[in-house]
Amino acid sequence: MASTTTTTTSDTPEAHVKTRFLIISDTHSSDPKQNDQNDAPFRPPLPKADVLLHCGDLTMVGLLDEYERTLDMLESIDADLKLVIAGNHDISLDETYYNRKGAYMQGKRHDADMPRKAREMWTGPRAQKAGVTYLDEGTHSFTLKNGARLGVYASPYQPEFCDFAFPYQRNEDRYNAPHQCTPGATPIAEKPVPDWQQSQGIDVVMTHGPPMGVLDVVRSGDHVGCEHLLRAMRRCKPKLHCFGHIHEGWGAQKVEWKSGDELDVRKPTDHIKRSDAVEMDMDDQRMRDERAVHVNISQGGDDSIAFGRETLMVNASIMSLTYMPVQAPWLVDIGLEKVAVS
Repeated sequence: MASTTTTTTSDTPEAHVKTRFLIISDTHSSDPKQNDQNDAPFRPPLPKADVLLHCGDLTMVGLLDEYERTLDMLESIDADLKLVIAGNHDISLDETYYNRKGAYMQGKRHDADMPRKAREMWTGPRAQKAGVTYLDEGTHSFTLKNGARLGVYASPYQPEFCDFAFPYQRNEDRYNAPHQCTPGATPIAEKPVPDWQQSQGIDVVMTHGPPMGVLDVVRSGDHVGCEHLLRAMRRCKPKLHCFGHIHEGWGAQKVEWKSGDELDVRKPTDHIKRSDAVEMDMDDQRMRDERAVHVNISQGGDDSIAFGRETLMVNASIMSLTYMPVQAPWLVDIGLEKVAVS
């Protein structure tokens, strides 16, 4: 992805295309149809969008029939582009993990060839029929039907969690290059998150797990997000960072990043200018009526962000802590740069 400078006139509304994102995560093979007879926000039809983002945990344990149900659900959503990453429950999409623990996790339904079959399902004709693009870890660029360019960084990995898939250890930094690694951590990044100076092309970051201190509190009250991921977001400063994984962390916050280049801080939340990041307001009845929480961070929007200084963080877990698919999708409007016409 080509580098650009931070001093540009492209921050004007005329240089941007308002683009709508529908964000979900942790559906675990559920379907909005399950809520046909109640008023849970996750019920059909889900709102139309330019881009659908699914941040992983497509299934409970990575079985092929679970993937098929999720693809059926994704196919029913009206979006021009549908981007999907895996999560820690999608164990057959992590071949290394599956070879180690697949037989234990799936019992009699274990199939040594399942990683190949699962990947084919998400990258082959079945995914194409559903309009789905499966993203591996790294940067991706798309030209949308509305004339906008979308840059995405994606990663299904998260700190080891109950010995599920796509893990790394807490002392391992998966997101920052060795010279930018968290002090004292072991650098393991294969495809590091780009810097802001390189990454004005990165509008959206999709990860399965949250960054440390942002929508990452579990029932015990502990923060279980990743400090290395927060450090990487401080460098990259995307417009939107969406994730799931921690069901009870559902919600959205707008964070303002500290200025300057110094990243060696005493605690992870020092990356954020205000530790009390701005919570996005929501109206429960409107959320149920519209089947989503709507946030407009585009230029002139009610919750507009200053690109390069602020990021909207969204935990889009559909499943509740008790694995009920009752939490709302997020509908986010973002101003994306128009594709240059030669």
